[in-house]
Amino acid sequence: SGGTVPRQRPPPSDMGRGLTLLLLPLALLAAPAQAEGGRAAEEEVKIEVLHLPEACSPKSKKGDLLNAHYDGFLASDGSKFYCSRTQNEGHPKWFVLGVGQVIKGLDIAMMNMCPGEKRKVTIPPSLAYGQQGYAQGKIPPNATLIFEIELYAVNKGPRSVEAFNQIDKDSDKKLSELEISQYLKEEFARDGKKRHPSVHDEILADIFKKNDHDGDGFISAKEYNVYQHDEL
Repeated sequence: SGGTVPRQRPPPSDMGRGLTLLLLPLALLAAPAQAEGGRAAEEEVKIEVLHLPEACSPKSKKGDLLNAHYDGFLASDGSKFYCSRTQNEGHPKWFVLGVGQVIKGLDIAMMNMCPGEKRKVTIPPSLAYGQQGYAQGKIPPNATLIFEIELYAVNKGPRSVEAFNQIDKDSDKKLSELEISQYLKEEFARDGKKRHPSVHDEILADIFKKNDHDGDGFISAKEYNVYQHDEL
């Protein structure tokens, strides 16, 4: 898959939208290892704020779509195992906060963070890659990790109520194949990239395969899994 982290699909150019990014795999430093057993008291993420802008709004919360650069180091010897500036043509990374698209320690470390803020965070193995480590990413077993993070943008996440309502044209609180098909067409037209017509059909089929759990041909609000507990 190239690079030191799992593949990541390129993000849409206008981050106010969200279905293509939202329902398709998005992974960077996704955690293959869960924390083993209970955490000791000291097994916490240590956060050091390096820079805090005067205007600190909005603060990041679970379900938000973040855009950030970060470097990853091994605490044991200070060696760098990851640099987002050398990946993906140097573009900052987009990911949804608090839903497991990054290791748990980063999900914790980037809460309540504002655009322009810089943090240095120390993440214990139980909140990173655990006893297994991550050989592909050059992370040994039981490794404590240090990340230097610069956050650029905090946006409403793709599974927000706003995004659901934007797709749900007839306001019946469920997404039909036609509604999602139309949304995909609008997305594709907006980013202007040339695509074979079969790509649209493949993405549409994949969305329903992954999200229409009861097989009724619609994606309900629950199946869509709005991250915040907002009322639809």
